This record gives sequence, C-alpha cells and structure tokens, in this order.
Amino acid sequence: MLNKFLIVSIFAFLFCFSATAQEKDKKTKKLPKEVIIDSIIEIKKPINPLSPAKAAFYSAVLPGLGQAYNKKYWKIPLVYGAIGTGVYFYITNNKEYNRYRDAYKRRLAGFTDDEFYFSNGEQLTTPRVTTENLERAQEFYRKNKEISLLVTLGIYALNIIDANVDAHLMQYNVDENLSLAPHYRFNEFDASSNLGLTLNFKF
Repeated sequence: MLNKFLIVSIFAFLFCFSATAQEKDKKTKKLPKEVIIDSIIEIKKPINPLSPAKAAFYSAVLPGLGQAYNKKYWKIPLVYGAIGTGVYFYITNNKEYNRYRDAYKRRLAGFTDDEFYFSNGEQLTTPRVTTENLERAQEFYRKNKEISLLVTLGIYALNIIDANVDAHLMQYNVDENLSLAPHYRFNEFDASSNLGLTLNFKF
C-alpha cells in the first residue's frame, strides 16, 4: 500500500514539474511586436496627354525646341544642320537665278553690257553665254530654288513630327507584365513548323 502511494506521489510530482516547465517556456518565448515585410512599390509617372501637342507646338515655333522639351538634345544640331543646308541651297540657287535673269533682261532691252559680255575686264564682241542659254539657266536655277524650298519646308515639318512622335513614345507603356514575343514550334507528328506571336499578361 505504501509503495503504491509512493509511486503515485512520484508521478504526480513529475507531472506538476513538467507542467510548470512548459508554462515557463511559453512565457519566455516572445512574439515580435511588428512584422515587417520587404516590398518594392513602383510609382509610375502619370501620363500627360498634352505632352506630344506641346512638343509639336514648340518645334513649330522654333525648330529644335520640341526636341529640347523631350530632352533629346543630341537631335538639335541635326535639325539645324538639315534646315541650314536647305536654306543654303535655296539662297545659292536664288542668287544664280537673279544673275541670269538680270543679264537676260538687259539683253532683251538691247544692252550689251551684262557680265557675260566681259572676260578679265575686257568687253567681248560675242557673249560667253548666249541669250538662249541665259533662258535655260534661269529655268534650271528656278527649279533648283523651288526644290530647295520644298526640302527645307519638309525638314521643318519632319522636325515637328519627330518631336510629337518622341513625346508619344516617351509615354508608351513598357511593362514587363505585358509582352508580345514571336514563337516557333516544330510539330513532330507531321514534320511541320508553326510560327506565330505569343501575348503574355501577368497578373
């Protein structure tokens, strides 16, 4: 009887000790007060629908200003170089056209003192350029002058279009979650190949 009582007492003592130890373990374990989750938040620039119109307007007012607005400064020398070349050829052809036109008018008026009647300061009996050739030269330089003007106006228009398109492309949505890629697949059953485009959108 005494042995049974002793065994029961030992078991009861061990059970109480184990329960007390578990309570202490629970108290010693502390949970963190805050849970911090690392995350990257990407803030996208808002789209300005008036930006392309502004860039085009600036380039129309002053060539190259739209490129500066788009921060494409390397394009400004190209714009001025192209427009300057067109203006140079227009001025050169206009100057030559006026030379031959003035000489032609004096010939029609009966004068023989235009620049083509002289060589090294001495007047010639027959002119270096005939009246018919003066007429042809006028036509040639007039056409070149008109072409130079059209090319210059075309470059001016391209400068406006370039600024507008650049501003559009700067706001184009290039998202890694949206992709369009070509794909190629070989069909093993009939030995044919399939080529196409795959559109992927990740949520």
